Amino acid sequence: MVDKKNKKRIVVIGGGSGLPVILRPLRDLYVEVTAIVTVADNGGSSGIIRDYMNIIPPGDIRNALAALSRMDEDTLKIFQHRFESSDEFFQNHALGNLIIAAMSEVFNGDIYKAIKKLSDFLLVDGHVLPVSESALTLHAKFNDGLEISGEHEITASHKVIDHIWVTKEDGSEAMAAGEVLNAIMSADLIVFGPGSLYTSILPNLVIPGVTQAIEKTKAKTVYISNIMTQKGETDDFSDADHITAINKNVGTNIVDYVITNTKEVNEKNVDFIKNDEISHQVFPNLNAVARMGIKQITGDFLLEENGGAYHDGKKIAKKLIEIIGQ
Repeated sequence: MVDKKNKKRIVVIGGGSGLPVILRPLRDLYVEVTAIVTVADNGGSSGIIRDYMNIIPPGDIRNALAALSRMDEDTLKIFQHRFESSDEFFQNHALGNLIIAAMSEVFNGDIYKAIKKLSDFLLVDGHVLPVSESALTLHAKFNDGLEISGEHEITASHKVIDHIWVTKEDGSEAMAAGEVLNAIMSADLIVFGPGSLYTSILPNLVIPGVTQAIEKTKAKTVYISNIMTQKGETDDFSDADHITAINKNVGTNIVDYVITNTKEVNEKNVDFIKNDEISHQVFPNLNAVARMGIKQITGDFLLEENGGAYHDGKKIAKKLIEIIGQ
């Protein structure tokens, strides 16, 4: 039998479509993986379910569960299926989102019990934790002084962000779940990303208690720099600029390592119309990263497919294991 006590613990913090890219390959290595996901999404199927049922948005939870699941692919396809029906209610809803909403209701709103039970059913090898027990609202102040609330609205604005913060829906202070803080404190490695800086990664880190736990833990921390910039939000950003934004929003330097892809993206393979948020490639700023006292890891971590430029999850996972062993 496998002795789980000897497994290294990796906590991955983020959300969106970037997180599953490394969760699946990490699942297949000899480590214990915990995904901490944002609960500020207010768009699409997640936003509709969030509004109608007053629960945390299920989309990022669903994707993380699917990435860590060991069920057969056909079953996972059903779980991940998004309705294409013209029916007014089911259109664009993912079946897994509806299942998570139902499980939450069965367990009287205890989303952590609901996820644990669903994880057992899906044969999830790891843990998925919403960063907070309550749905949160993301707020942004832009460089021009304008303030906007709502993740979907902030992303759609395509404006330069000065800083972000989160609150509960009633405007009161957001709180991190105790299970989340415990996972951070017991981790051997904490990974930020990959994913949108201001809407997937930072909404987790700016919650009171999260950064403090990261500072106290003995775990090494790694920021996975995005392959491409995000239109309006991180135009012309290097990897050092992304880290500077993290430091500014959390008030301290919490990054020990940064992983940056240096293989050149062939823009002919990128569908800029389909991926409207994509601008251009993120490049390393070696001198700026060195001045921050952060260890820089560069190399070919690129995967070009389906009209986009993504991280090669297997290469990233292998590098994370190397960092733990250093």
